[in-house]
Amino acid sequence: MKTRKLPVLVAALTAGSLLAACSGGTKAGSDGDSGGSKTLTLASVDQGSIEDVVKAFEKANPGVKVRYTTSGADQYQQQIRTQLSSGTAPDVMSVWPGNGNPGATYVLAKPGYLRDLSDQPWAAKLPDVMKTVAQYEGKTYTGIFGQNGIGAVYNQQAMDKAGLTPPDTWTKLLDFCRDAKAKGTPAFALGNQDNWVTQLVLYALVATTVYGDDPDFDQKMQAGQATFAQSPWTTALDKYLTMEKTGCFQKNPLGTNYEASQQLAATGKTLGIIQGNWVIALLKGKNPKGTFTLRALPATDDPAETIIPAAAGAGYGVNVKAKNEELALKFVNFVMSPEGMNLFAKKQGGLPSLPDTGYAADPSLAELSEFVEAERTVPFMDQLWPNAKVQQTMLSGLQEIFSGQSTPKELLDDMDADYEAGS
Repeated sequence: MKTRKLPVLVAALTAGSLLAACSGGTKAGSDGDSGGSKTLTLASVDQGSIEDVVKAFEKANPGVKVRYTTSGADQYQQQIRTQLSSGTAPDVMSVWPGNGNPGATYVLAKPGYLRDLSDQPWAAKLPDVMKTVAQYEGKTYTGIFGQNGIGAVYNQQAMDKAGLTPPDTWTKLLDFCRDAKAKGTPAFALGNQDNWVTQLVLYALVATTVYGDDPDFDQKMQAGQATFAQSPWTTALDKYLTMEKTGCFQKNPLGTNYEASQQLAATGKTLGIIQGNWVIALLKGKNPKGTFTLRALPATDDPAETIIPAAAGAGYGVNVKAKNEELALKFVNFVMSPEGMNLFAKKQGGLPSLPDTGYAADPSLAELSEFVEAERTVPFMDQLWPNAKVQQTMLSGLQEIFSGQSTPKELLDDMDADYEAGS
């Protein structure tokens, strides 16, 4: 079976994405002026992992202080363009790969908001598959420190208590959901109140239903030879809603936010959660004694056909008008060093973007690593879309479908219209 390729990471065999979101917070490393030569300002969506990276950076650079804020992806994406256009953006900021959302590389580089990082020592070392989404018009603007995958993350203790095992076919998945519901513990937590979460189940299903039979689907879309509405995207959406009707999720996903969904999965109120691997560290933070493992989400009855969405995660870019450019570059280079990447990989439960970092992947990612090695992966779908509007339409449309205000056909037609509008 032919699939899109991600690089085989020699040392590790990886936020985010895709969208790795988290609840907000602020940490002031200094009371001094953010424009001071020893003070760096930073905005990040990597709560739970950026803290350790900042501490290590400050330790490696005595006297340097990092003033940073963390926020969820939805909030961050709404704010960053306003801050950049008004001249109030921080020196360094989270930037997503490709073109899929308002905080993505193409979207921020095109109007000139990001500094060209092509001259930095790590830029030429990025694997080709990551260069394509870290660059705009041949120049590198984003330091991508890891790659991530989307799948079903299971709470092993909750699974043992329920006497169930991870399903590897679509039929077994639905049976798993029914059995879990019968035991009084829903299979998966779903926090669709945060609209970025709505896409993850769909992406996990699209990877197999769309790209399994047609690995060149993206090229066909770009050439005008395919559409969302006249493709197996319809099959994936139908399966998503079938999971909802079968009781695979807790009651009222639209009334559950990302934070609450983590709590459900971490404490065994559900058997797991369908998310990116970045959620594993957050679950462990809520339940340090828990064991959490990411597995592929099946979409057909042939396990050999299953594909995992796996691609470059969110990275960091430098404000072209940074008040402290020298320190901003030093920070991004630290993030892209073996020490920085390994810190992120360990805290997020991901995989480094560059080989030879000496990182040993967490056992929770054994299956993701196997799929990467076997080249049974596809990029996160939005990274190669021509504009950020397509994804935003999808996210709001999925919420409307769950609330009964829209239909799959209406959603896919709207996505096609936005896609055809181009960049």
